[in-house]
Amino acid sequence: MTLSMNLVTLLYLVASVFFIQALKGLSHPKSSRRGNLFGMLGMALAVLTTVALIVKIGGEAGASGLVYVLLALVVGAAIGSVMAQRVQMTKMPELVAFMHSMIGLSAVCIAIAEVAEPHAFGIVPSAGMALPHGNRVELFIGAIVGAITFSGSVIAFGKLSGKYKFRLFQGAPVRFAGQHALNLVLALATLGLGLAFWYGAQWTPFLLMLALAFVLGVLIIIPIGGADMPVVVSMLNSYSGWAAAGIGFSLENSMLIIAGSLVGSSGAILSYIMCKAMNRSFFNVILGGFGGEAAPAAAGAAEQRSVRSGSPDDAAFLLTNAESVIIVPGYGLAVARAQHALKELAQKLGEHGVSVKYAIHPVAGRMPGHMNVLLAEAEVPYDQVFEMEDINPEFAQADVAVVLGANDVVNPAARTDPKSPIAGMPILDAFKAKTVIVNKRSMATGYAGLDNDLFYLDKTMMVFGDAKKVIEDIAKAIE
Repeated sequence: MTLSMNLVTLLYLVASVFFIQALKGLSHPKSSRRGNLFGMLGMALAVLTTVALIVKIGGEAGASGLVYVLLALVVGAAIGSVMAQRVQMTKMPELVAFMHSMIGLSAVCIAIAEVAEPHAFGIVPSAGMALPHGNRVELFIGAIVGAITFSGSVIAFGKLSGKYKFRLFQGAPVRFAGQHALNLVLALATLGLGLAFWYGAQWTPFLLMLALAFVLGVLIIIPIGGADMPVVVSMLNSYSGWAAAGIGFSLENSMLIIAGSLVGSSGAILSYIMCKAMNRSFFNVILGGFGGEAAPAAAGAAEQRSVRSGSPDDAAFLLTNAESVIIVPGYGLAVARAQHALKELAQKLGEHGVSVKYAIHPVAGRMPGHMNVLLAEAEVPYDQVFEMEDINPEFAQADVAVVLGANDVVNPAARTDPKSPIAGMPILDAFKAKTVIVNKRSMATGYAGLDNDLFYLDKTMMVFGDAKKVIEDIAKAIE
């Protein structure tokens, strides 16, 4: 069968429908597996169609170049397969940030290649002709957004990892005098160089604007605190999509335009949802995350206040004598990899006639949906997992609320202290339960750097230790 352009368009359209179905499926845990399947089918169809198109357009040269394309596909697939099998759930946010950086870097590399050899991409009929103004605009958008995505994602990766001592990779916001003014100057300079590139100059303004965009990506992310990382992850996801769409216009590849637009728009919508869940505006997040300045004061407050601590046996007694229990998983649960132990504990409580539900905050963890993924990995029944707006009315009737490694998302200061950096942020109402059990390694503040009034309530019992070991000890005590 001859590969006509009409057939290519049809195949790309089918792949696009698969991608749309993938996004629809990923919107709910029950359909997430089907969504992933649609996504894989769509990407396979898009890649195979593009490979066939390369051969058709390139002729003999395209066929010979296909060897390099297939080699890149094999190497990339091998690396991706190994990473997918080895990555721990606690490292998933870093992996997502890394993937975003690769998409941004790919957009930059393609833009550089197009500027160097426009005739090879069919932009101009011969190497001697200048780039059309329309293509220059597309290249400018794709390259700049790609550069910002790459460097910004590298910083986000370091902040999420938390294992690098370099200050830029620390969770606390990095701020300095005149920071916003510098960002504005760099952005205007980048636009000016883009105009020079559009007007006719080529390599000098193009490379300079790329360099400034790389720097701008770093400066945009470093003032954002660790507590805002879920928003940053979804924001960078959106950036990577728009970068791909911009390059798609340059390549006249409808599939890349559609896929990039889907990723860009869905990431933007998710960023809005995350900001709404934190009662903050998108620009408020970009202009500086909270948590960096409040940490020292909060730490001092934690040393002066006393808490009521207990043992796993005490927790087991409270849980087995309860009728309803709501579990609030947090990043500490992910760090301890305790989701499987938690499911076993919930099953034992169910055998004792205790109703168990899980409460999920939209920004719990280090990326959107982090807790949902953890519980899905442990095969926790979907009908036991509830979003914040659905579960909050039930806390007041719950006998026990169990907070596992969560901090900022259950902090009552969001409701009671108008001067708190998280004032107005929607939280899980764990403080309304009749009894609260909190598991933490220590009294250290959360990622926002704020002390938590929940820990000092008379109804709260702290159980210190690694989440997995504590949960296993509670389960043993129930036996």
